[in-house]
Amino acid sequence: MADVSARGRSYRYVGPVELKTAVRPGGGGCRISSAADFGSWIAEQSAAELAEPFTFVVGMDGVLRLAPRRSEHVACAGGDMVLSAGEMSFVREADRWVVSEVSNQSTGYRPDISSWSEVARALDDVELGRPSGFTHEVVFRRCPDCQEHNIVREDDFVCVFCGSDLPAAWNVDPTA
Repeated sequence: MADVSARGRSYRYVGPVELKTAVRPGGGGCRISSAADFGSWIAEQSAAELAEPFTFVVGMDGVLRLAPRRSEHVACAGGDMVLSAGEMSFVREADRWVVSEVSNQSTGYRPDISSWSEVARALDDVELGRPSGFTHEVVFRRCPDCQEHNIVREDDFVCVFCGSDLPAAWNVDPTA
């Protein structure tokens, strides 16, 4: 595993404060640091759970953490900063599990699409088959004028709240 200093941008939680204050110490998603960890975790999932995506984060240690879909990303991360966050689905192909869909859809962390490299590394570390990138990319931007957070759709970099132009580069967290 690479040194954290060699990793990409980190993301702090920027969602509703009440969700972060509800995070229990020592909580968080299931830490998946090996193929055996994933095998044990996936065996515990019901067919109903497998039918929808799971919440995921890649922690600052580069390790994948998984939680049920209706979990908050900040809870999955134990309240900590992350290298990426989103939703992930798995399917069985031949004799192994693979990631069928993965997005950076996390309104709590709002990671840039460039965080894919951290997701890919975490999945490769546990020997999971994966796509070559996010199957659904969400482009997050903060409006420099009104400070509202936006999801950019169809490359229309205009704030839906005030009509101002949005920057081309990720800028959600002003302290980053």
